[in-house]
Amino acid sequence: MRVRRLGLLGGLVFVPIAALLAAGCGGGGKKASSETTNGAGSGASTTISTPAVDSAVAAQVPAKFKGKTLTVATYATYAPNEFIGADGHTIVGMDVDLAKALAAVMGVKVKLVNTPFASIISGVASGKYDLAMSSITDTKAREKTVDFVTYFSAGSLFYANQQGGPVITSLADLCGHSVAVQRGTTQLADATAQNEKCKAAGNGGVTVHVYPSLNAASVAVHKGVAQIGMADSPVAAYIATQSNGQFKLTGKPYNTAPYGIAISKGSGMAKPVLAAVKALMADGTYKAIVTRWSNTAGEITNPQINGATS
Repeated sequence: MRVRRLGLLGGLVFVPIAALLAAGCGGGGKKASSETTNGAGSGASTTISTPAVDSAVAAQVPAKFKGKTLTVATYATYAPNEFIGADGHTIVGMDVDLAKALAAVMGVKVKLVNTPFASIISGVASGKYDLAMSSITDTKAREKTVDFVTYFSAGSLFYANQQGGPVITSLADLCGHSVAVQRGTTQLADATAQNEKCKAAGNGGVTVHVYPSLNAASVAVHKGVAQIGMADSPVAAYIATQSNGQFKLTGKPYNTAPYGIAISKGSGMAKPVLAAVKALMADGTYKAIVTRWSNTAGEITNPQINGATS
């Protein structure tokens, strides 16, 4: 389908990135199918191959999930990883493509549920959702609540208005500035902690503006409510690239860490999900998907269960 423009309040509009061809091939089992869809916003159709069921991977799926539809939580406000498509309700993006491919390899179906980011981890832990894929950083703190299978690597990155925006190259540079972040993110934790560090050192604090979505945070930067925006590195790069010159990136990514697929502890799904990720890497599907969404800088080759670095 054609990816819509992501309209933001206040007239700020992001144009989706150009499409790259993506093709995956199936492993042993059922014959792979294919569907015609667009790349990341080019408007041109490309054929995406749906991977076949991998019998070895499917055999690891617990009986209660076999032949079922997995409910996968995501918060669709984080382009290009997960956001709303041209029809105004379909969730699209890198994580969506990966979730569908993982389900195909495991021999199950998948249903994406758009839910606020701050409630995703608790929803997985309670069993409300079977999995979650929403650019979730795998942290040691979160591993106490849910298990993760790592599949991508991202840092945090700053962005500001092209005209007049301050140059921020590190968290320490935030002293005396205001920042806009999305609720429930590692960037909120970082900015809040830095505020205390700045004040303890006798410097001006960090004024942290918290918003329910990244779109709202970006509007705040655009309007000058906050001087700096913070987001995961692939998302911040997308914001700057698609902002028609409104935003600039400032500094380099810091605190690079793995994204993880969140899984309820004790569900028995961590090992089959890990096996499915490895299968997608082996057959080229993973590479095709991250390429399609211009996210090759974050691709990994060594997925693992609970691979938090901090």
